Amino acid sequence: MEKNRTLDALSALGQETRLDVFRLLVRAGPQGQAAGEIAEALGVRPNTLSSNLNILSVAGLVRSTREGRSIRYFANMETMRDLLGFLLEDCCGGQAELCQPVLEQIACKC
Repeated sequence: MEKNRTLDALSALGQETRLDVFRLLVRAGPQGQAAGEIAEALGVRPNTLSSNLNILSVAGLVRSTREGRSIRYFANMETMRDLLGFLLEDCCGGQAELCQPVLEQIACKC
């Protein structure tokens, strides 16, 4: 992951509602959650949620699919794995391969 993309992802997660949304979607797993369900679960107004979901989407942290009149959102665990990989790249005295087991544990197919 390049530095600018890392900064975008960290910036997107650096706001309380967006962090809550991402964590909720991680808990939802591969089935994701509809936008209305997210808004209800977090007590967020739909227009506010829409803006936050857009920021997370642009940062690559969430993906979506349309289901009729609703949109279902999913945590993009591949981006999170790449982000953590970038942050851990120089760990263990430059032996990043020692951190690989940690990255593989979060590499669920969500």
